[in-house]
Amino acid sequence: MAIVRVIEVLSQSDKSWEDAAQQAVMEAKKTLRGIQSIYIKEFQAIVNEQQEIALYRINAKISFLVEEER
Repeated sequence: MAIVRVIEVLSQSDKSWEDAAQQAVMEAKKTLRGIQSIYIKEFQAIVNEQQEIALYRINAKISFLVEEER
C-alpha cells in the first residue's frame, strides 16, 4: 500500500501563475522525493501603481509518496 502525504505551499512569480506553480515544485523537490501532483487551491494577483499585475501568487497542495521503511 502506498502512503501519500500532502503539504500546502505558497509561491509567487512576476511572470505568471504557471511559473509560480513551477517554482513551488522546484523548491519542494529540493527536500521531497516522489512528488506526484500539485493542486492549485487559490490564485491571487498583486497590482502595482500603474494598475498592472506585478506578482502572481498561488496557494497550492503538493502530494508526494512517503517511502516505506524496510
